[in-house]
Amino acid sequence: MSGFVHLHVHSQYSINDGAIRVKPLCEEIAKRDVKMVAITDHGVMHGCVDFINKAKPYGIKPILGCEFNVSGCLPDSPEKLFHLTAICRTLDGYKNALALISRANIECYHAETGIGTLKFEWFKDHAQGLTILSGDLGSELAQTVLRDGDIDAVVKQMRDTFEPGEFYLEMMDNSFELQKRVNACYRENAKRWDLPLVATNDCHYLRKDEAFAHAVLVCNSMKKIVDEAELRSFVVDDFYLKTDEEMYSAFKDTPEACENTVKIAESVDCPVRLGPVFLPQYKVPKEFLESHEITDPHTGVHEYFKEVARNGLAKRLESFKASGKSVDEKVYWERLEREIDVITQMDFPGYFLIVWDFIHWAKMHDIPVGPGRGSGAGSLVAYSMTITDLDPLPFSLLFERFLNPERVSMPDFDVDFCMERRTEVIKYVTEHYGVNNVAQIATFGALKAKAALNSVGRVLGFTPQELRNITKFIPDGLMADSHTITLDAALNGSEKQGTKPIKEIRELLDADPRYALLYKTALEVEDLFCQTGMHAAGIVISEGPLWDYVPVFRGANGEIVAQYAKAEVEEAGLVKFDFLGLKTLTVLQYAMRYVNHTREKRGEEPLDLGLIKLDDPNIYRMISQGKTTGVFQLESTGFTKLLTRLKPDCFEDLVAAVALFRPGPMGTGMMDQFVDCKNGLREIEYPHELLSGILKETYGVFVYQEQVMQAAQIMAGYTLGGADIMRRAMGKKKIEEMNKQRAIFVAGSVKKGVEEKRAGEIFDLIAGFAKYGFNKSHSAAYALITYQTAYLKYYYPSELYAALMTCDQDNPAKVIRTINDARNNRIKVLPPDINESQSQFSVDNGCVRFGLAGIKGVGEAALESVFATREKDGVFKSMFDFCERVDLRVNKRVIEALIQSGAFDSLSPIPLRNIIDIGKARAMMFATVQTALDRAKKTREDREKKQTSLFGLFAKDPSVDSVAASAFEERYDKAEPWNENTVLEHEFELIGYFVSGHPLDHYRQECERFASHHTCDLINLPEERRDFKGKQNQRSISLCGILKGATVRNTKSGTKMAEGMLEDMFGQVKFLCFQKTLDKIGTECFATDKPVRMTGWLKVEGGGEDEERKVELFVDGVELLSEVRNRTIEHILFILRSDGEYPENVAERLAHCLESAPGNTQCYLRYVDGDAEASMRIPLKIHLSDELLAEVDQLLGYEAYVIK
Repeated sequence: MSGFVHLHVHSQYSINDGAIRVKPLCEEIAKRDVKMVAITDHGVMHGCVDFINKAKPYGIKPILGCEFNVSGCLPDSPEKLFHLTAICRTLDGYKNALALISRANIECYHAETGIGTLKFEWFKDHAQGLTILSGDLGSELAQTVLRDGDIDAVVKQMRDTFEPGEFYLEMMDNSFELQKRVNACYRENAKRWDLPLVATNDCHYLRKDEAFAHAVLVCNSMKKIVDEAELRSFVVDDFYLKTDEEMYSAFKDTPEACENTVKIAESVDCPVRLGPVFLPQYKVPKEFLESHEITDPHTGVHEYFKEVARNGLAKRLESFKASGKSVDEKVYWERLEREIDVITQMDFPGYFLIVWDFIHWAKMHDIPVGPGRGSGAGSLVAYSMTITDLDPLPFSLLFERFLNPERVSMPDFDVDFCMERRTEVIKYVTEHYGVNNVAQIATFGALKAKAALNSVGRVLGFTPQELRNITKFIPDGLMADSHTITLDAALNGSEKQGTKPIKEIRELLDADPRYALLYKTALEVEDLFCQTGMHAAGIVISEGPLWDYVPVFRGANGEIVAQYAKAEVEEAGLVKFDFLGLKTLTVLQYAMRYVNHTREKRGEEPLDLGLIKLDDPNIYRMISQGKTTGVFQLESTGFTKLLTRLKPDCFEDLVAAVALFRPGPMGTGMMDQFVDCKNGLREIEYPHELLSGILKETYGVFVYQEQVMQAAQIMAGYTLGGADIMRRAMGKKKIEEMNKQRAIFVAGSVKKGVEEKRAGEIFDLIAGFAKYGFNKSHSAAYALITYQTAYLKYYYPSELYAALMTCDQDNPAKVIRTINDARNNRIKVLPPDINESQSQFSVDNGCVRFGLAGIKGVGEAALESVFATREKDGVFKSMFDFCERVDLRVNKRVIEALIQSGAFDSLSPIPLRNIIDIGKARAMMFATVQTALDRAKKTREDREKKQTSLFGLFAKDPSVDSVAASAFEERYDKAEPWNENTVLEHEFELIGYFVSGHPLDHYRQECERFASHHTCDLINLPEERRDFKGKQNQRSISLCGILKGATVRNTKSGTKMAEGMLEDMFGQVKFLCFQKTLDKIGTECFATDKPVRMTGWLKVEGGGEDEERKVELFVDGVELLSEVRNRTIEHILFILRSDGEYPENVAERLAHCLESAPGNTQCYLRYVDGDAEASMRIPLKIHLSDELLAEVDQLLGYEAYVIK
């Protein structure tokens, strides 16, 4: 025996099929005699770079390959896909494999199967450097053997196509009888065909005992549910990484098949270089090259970059003068030239020009671009080129934090674009650089702890409730190592993750073997990839076709996507550009349209947010009062509380707040120290007087990474580049590097006159802060957006609210919260209006008006007719007038929707003073729709008759038609008035929100009294309230609201569950209620349309940087809010005011109203006249009901009573 090399191996990059993790594979191969192994994933090459990197530490020779999906090689081959195993023998072979797999995904991609087909004839141009194995039972050669086809013809075609001596007959040893037939055929004919044999094992899992877990993984991808015994009965456990001995034993009759694996492996010489950057060439305008007499393209890029940067700074300085801003221009020019020198020395002008180009294009096409993101906001060159829009000098932002001349690495601009138009910029880049040169970047979704348990459990037939019995013990959120908890850490504890064993899990596994099997299997599939996706922002641009560097595949919507993940695609030499979508930029654009429309009507100049001053005390006062709903970054309850404590009064405070409101600083007391020092509650102390200048703006606290760098520069004589290297070492906590930096810092400090011991203490102090320090450039750029939204909220609240609601219209919870905040700030939110509304939300005399496009059932064609008619002939005067003027695209169903939504309220036949009048008017108009349509039809017919008669000559006089029209009296049909609930329900059904009122309007006091939280607070609750680790650790919360979409249904396991949404005046939350609770409270409570009080426990998932938290309420109690009120009420106090507007005889009418509802609740009356008031006990006891309070509201106005 002379060794064996596995040449057919499926890693976890064979999504939902391969169960071999790359690192454990390398660890296993490192123990064997021949330290070589191949990875040949199904139709993809996702793992190549990852494989190269992980093999290197183990001294493993990584052999790159792929199991291609290939069409038949003969004209009469069956129309199906066949497998073919390819090994990249040389670098040319690797490039050919990239080209083949990419072409298959681009030209022959099947969206239904997610498979790209490689046409066999493509090998004629791309076989060089590839060693081909004939494949498994799914290969054309094997299938031809099994159907007794013309195998000689297939062999000849393949042998003639591939390089001489590089086509092998692939044999495997497994339990399939069909495989034995194929192996026998190959043995018998190998000499006749003059083809060598090779042995493989089609490895899908590492160890034999992992076959069951692999079968579960495959069943999960197919959504199959199987019994454990049934699954074990058909599991084949042959496809593991067999030992050399096992392989030679299986092929003892043809040992050369095993020996050839070593021969093939040793012939592989494929030195894929990782690291060199292949930046696309920026195309400098021909006119510039000619005018500067430049012939060298490289020189042209550098010189053009310098000109754009210098011209840009000149324009910025001119704008400073125009706005009255005084700066030392010499400082700016010196900083610019220093940055230009560094950028050109590092050969990055092309990168800056590429970023400048697509940002410039976006701005020229009115696509909002953020002021900056990340460390790039610290570059004056970027500011001069309008890549960023925050001047870095006033805020001491450091260029070296972005681009370090002492540490060569690619610059990395992250750019925020308007969420709605981001794709337009990507399309421009794709067209500009070529469709084959631009791609998005792959991501890989893995089965994390809970997902692994749920996936395995579903396959094994566990019910949802049975799975919750164990998953509820798995903590959500990130552990000490910034990763989600692993199943092993949950079961056994982990010092690295900062967790102790969860005893409830161990008890459950010991008590029930089903759960033990579930957990064991989940451990084996945990962290395996289960899906591919696309990076949320990353785009790569190459100089030539992408497949010269990386393989590509098709995304879910047909996008071209690099098969490597973000880190790997950069290692392969491509440069990543981040195109992020930021919704707030879209909000600002909408808001500014509304603002400047308002200003135009006032005869004012347009407002430019880029020119507003950052020292407006009104803005900071509003923020300090916690009025931050709708303000970028500041909306959460926790942040609002911080701001009310901090009381920021300058932009620097806002920048610091953005940097401090993160888990790290909050957990160390940094935030509390900052707040106390800022407000004089604690003395400001500086570690050393040399550092007072850089720590003054943060009250002695190290908040920013830039301060760490400046401290090293000022105190120890570091260059800023060297200081950045020190900062990185502190962040990574590498002991050896830290000791090295400590010695440099102490020595440098001693030279500055600092005592050695004190210098060491200060280094340790800085190191402690460094791991929590934030990027000031990013914080400042985002604080600018925060300030801009706050500015609009203070000076143009209606415009901001309209913009927020327009951008959030697909998120009812957020719109509800915005509506509520608008009303709290005395901004009316009006229903849609047929005469006033635009398509989207708009601003109407300081109010926010719903748009017509948001009404269900009102299509685009109908809106076009409405707007065109209104534009041409003016506003509609009545429903009859509307029906006569608009065309037939506005049919009966559309008109009914317009009435129910409130859009016809301005056409009401009666005055509208309150919601009772609204109910009467809408009911009348709704009942009269057909009458109005019939009249309109007759009017049109009469008009057409006149136009076709001799008498039509007189119709040139417009009075003829008006006289004819006036002959019809506008009579509305009688109808039963809609009550308040009906009015509101119609609004909710048609526009998704309550506008004329809210079902909880009569319950505001009860909601405040009986609810522990509002729905908008839930995602911001402290951690102990959000954990869902078992009942003993749960804390109950209570919410008041109305049920939306509540249903009770049977689960797959046969139990009942209820689910739906609970809505209060601040938002919505999903609720779930299971059999055990339903047995206790019944199902009737989920059928009510009346307000309820719901109690239960929260489950919160997600909440990472790029995802929103998902909140669910698990219900353990539901009760009508009226019953809770009546059970706890002591008395009710009615309030009359001397300046109130009441109907005649209000006192008598109130008394009559109360007398009609006898009960046990004592009544009081308070009369208020200015500062004076008097109260009296009414000799009546009443029964409080919704109907009674509605009558009182109509008499006295909303909340003219207090319930105790």
